Amino acid sequence: LIDVEVHADGSGAKELWLEGPASAYMPRLTHEMIDDKTVHPSMNGRNVFRWATAKMPEVSLSVLERNGVSIEDLDLMVPHQANKRINEFVSQKLKIAPEKVVHNIQKYGNTTAASIPLALSEAVQEGRAKKGDLILMPAFGAGFTWGAALLRL
Repeated sequence: LIDVEVHADGSGAKELWLEGPASAYMPRLTHEMIDDKTVHPSMNGRNVFRWATAKMPEVSLSVLERNGVSIEDLDLMVPHQANKRINEFVSQKLKIAPEKVVHNIQKYGNTTAASIPLALSEAVQEGRAKKGDLILMPAFGAGFTWGAALLRL
């Protein structure tokens, strides 16, 4: 791992939110919560898209610049697999070639915190990522939180 940068802005907390058990608002999980979908995530899709497509490129460029790495130096981008449209927009904004972007949301859906490790593991197994590759891993999530990691495999 070469570098990581993470951020949070609580003003977006209710834009992408899971009022789940074990939170300050709901300490226990019940069958009623599952039945009435109280434990399902909720979001304001337009605001999430707007924030994610602004913050993921911003934090990615920050990590790259701090380490003297250009977009052209990257072998792969393995973004958080929450929304393919967001990831395509981010890769276009960063001018990363589509063939350098790993997508597997169509196979597994949004696996939340496991999405980048799963996508990276799959890229290694498929031979798309190999020892020595330089990999950018940007993410955006609930709260709002966002970040990027730079990895030499």
